[in-house]
Amino acid sequence: MDVPFLLSKAQMRRIEPFFPLSHGIPRVDDRRVVSGIVYVIKHGLMWRDAPKGYGPHKTIYNRFIRWSRLGVFNRIFAELAGKAGEPDRIMIDATHLKAHRTAASLFKRGALPRRIGRTKGGLNSKLHAVRDGEGRPIMMLLTEGQMSDHKGALLLFPSLPRAKELLADKGYDSDWFREALIDQGITPCIPPRSNRKVQHPYDAQLYKQRHKIENVFGRIKDWRRVATRYDRCAHTFMSAISIAATMCYWL
Repeated sequence: MDVPFLLSKAQMRRIEPFFPLSHGIPRVDDRRVVSGIVYVIKHGLMWRDAPKGYGPHKTIYNRFIRWSRLGVFNRIFAELAGKAGEPDRIMIDATHLKAHRTAASLFKRGALPRRIGRTKGGLNSKLHAVRDGEGRPIMMLLTEGQMSDHKGALLLFPSLPRAKELLADKGYDSDWFREALIDQGITPCIPPRSNRKVQHPYDAQLYKQRHKIENVFGRIKDWRRVATRYDRCAHTFMSAISIAATMCYWL
């Protein structure tokens, strides 16, 4: 089979338990089709431009859409990340993802939220993420581009692991967030804003480790269908992000 990329058998053994059961006619080879999905997302191709070795592009596209609706790719990421155990140190940050015109064309239509918002940079989405001490993503949340870092942190807070320390930039410097972390036994390492009346102390040496979360965003954005959002539906775009994070860090 002439394909430019193929998941290894070891990688397939780790993700196969999360695939839906096949009913009736056996499915087309999972390894070939999932490899085709990964290749298209990484290189930012249109589905019809997928290499012929992966089979009909309609099969690849339909499998991606169907499993995205079932939450298969999000579940794979969550389960593999969860097997790493509770981290002692976590980091939180957010980044903007530009929405292509094909994704923004249905901006105000449809019953389900698109998670596309308007900022000075145009239409975009925002990815909020929590990383462990090694810089590996363990939680991700997709919101509209105009949502503040604080609101994203509020949505993620109930699911934060019980770590000893949390690193974040000045965008997360607020009394409620600091107090909530301390109540959970988490020591915040957040530089205070310059206009604060009370300048909270923080470990400047430890804060230097925060570059790891920026490295993660850069690595995930190397996947072209993540750096630029082509998917109209939020669940399909979130599946693309989950696939990129899983392939980069957990497989």
